[in-house]
Amino acid sequence: MRGSSPRPAGEPSPAPGPAWAEPRARSRARQGPGPVKMGSVPGPIPSPFPIPGLSLQRPPGAGRGAPSGGHRALVRVGGRAGRAEAAAEMKFPGSVLISLVLFVSETAAAVCLSRGYRDQGDHMWRMLTLLFALVPCALVQLSLYFVHRDVTRDRPLVLLLHLLQMGPLVRCVEAFYIYFSAERVEEPYVSITKKRQLPKDGYSEEIEKEVGQAEGKLRTHRSAFSRASVIQAFLGSAPQLTLQLYICILQQEVTVARSIFMVLSLLSIVYGALRCNILAIKIKYDDYDVQVKPAAYLCIFMWRSFEIATRVAVLVLFGSVLRVWVFLIVLLNFLGFFFYPWIHFWLSKSPFPENIEKEVSRLGTTIVLCLLTLLYAGINMFCWSAAQVELSDPDLISKSQNWYQMTVYYIVRLMENAFLLLMWYIYRTDFYLYVCAPMLFLQLLIGYCMGIFFMLVFYQFCHPCKKLFSSSITEALFSCFNILYIICQHHKSTLLKGKVAMKSPENTDEARASSKTIDPQNRSVHQSASSNA
Repeated sequence: MRGSSPRPAGEPSPAPGPAWAEPRARSRARQGPGPVKMGSVPGPIPSPFPIPGLSLQRPPGAGRGAPSGGHRALVRVGGRAGRAEAAAEMKFPGSVLISLVLFVSETAAAVCLSRGYRDQGDHMWRMLTLLFALVPCALVQLSLYFVHRDVTRDRPLVLLLHLLQMGPLVRCVEAFYIYFSAERVEEPYVSITKKRQLPKDGYSEEIEKEVGQAEGKLRTHRSAFSRASVIQAFLGSAPQLTLQLYICILQQEVTVARSIFMVLSLLSIVYGALRCNILAIKIKYDDYDVQVKPAAYLCIFMWRSFEIATRVAVLVLFGSVLRVWVFLIVLLNFLGFFFYPWIHFWLSKSPFPENIEKEVSRLGTTIVLCLLTLLYAGINMFCWSAAQVELSDPDLISKSQNWYQMTVYYIVRLMENAFLLLMWYIYRTDFYLYVCAPMLFLQLLIGYCMGIFFMLVFYQFCHPCKKLFSSSITEALFSCFNILYIICQHHKSTLLKGKVAMKSPENTDEARASSKTIDPQNRSVHQSASSNA
């Protein structure tokens, strides 16, 4: 990025959607197709449920006129024709439907599998399966309720449905009702959003669009379900997939129900990681009209599939032979990523964030931040988090693209996976006699490297905002390797100096002994020469 990175923010959404989703919107009352007055939307922006991609404070200049300079294309919507055009441009809520299908199918599969464990008498596996299914389910209900700002509104029926774990189903029905009834509902208010196009030939155009109330509500639903998918993926599906694969190795049996459940969990994890990447892109480049192409989706899908699948397999193989040590590895990883944002925040000496939500107390803000760092640790346990948490920033995420931090993460993670696989290869049991261990070792390492390869392809060629990068990830990778090479050379030079210093006393002793032997010889020669003279 040039200089400072663009300010992150969510997608625009008019009232009654959450204010945090409309950072650059201005509302106005519609009185017909004629001109109307325009006013800014005041007040701070409350936060959504803690997940990557929060926007907690209105960026400066929101609700004001467009900056001078450049070209602007004004797109206005008015009257019945305008409403029909807005409905035609409204995107089909496919992401909402995919999130609901994955959530419902995975929860139902977990309940059925736990019932099978109960019939078999495996109470421990039954309790762990239910735990990894119900805890993220409760957090998803809370996130949907929080994002839609139902906390500040008296909606007891909606609260009851969320308590009955039917919140995603109700929200999905609401989203499709809004989509199909958009043409028949009069739009009393619209919001004006300003976006800049990506630079072309040295300049970028600014586009100003009117967003209807129905489209704003639908964007709020899509944003809420995207965040819920991230929570479900890394706090539920990822631990669930690791547990079920571990049970398959211990019992030496892969049942049909368990295999279907593992496939659903893997799809949920990859989809959650994909939504996290897309959210991070839209947040970091909120000033621009970002269009993600199918090639970018394919690269992200392949990148996350290889990365997450190999990581889960490595943890399971290591845990199958060293059961106690795997808990130590997982605990160190989790606590390291959980406390890293807090340590960085403590070292920055920044004030405590107070603008999470007006109705949330300081204790509630602390709980929200802890849940945010909990999700951040869960994501980094299995893959690189596209949005880096920074508690010292008002938006709680880092706005810069730190290539070096990403490079160090993947180098350390690759070394960790190689070490865990080496320990598995050394201490493998008789169960793996019929498995080609060297080939499996090599396949998992190559699989993780394939994930890194697709990540490089995405950032180098398929990223929708690659024109805004001040440097590419390959340059950062080469510079990081150069730094490591310099460090290794410096380490070798220090070792050589140490060896020379250790050998120098012996050399001095030998030199003294040789000088003593040479001096008598010189004296004898001198004496013989003088006698001859």
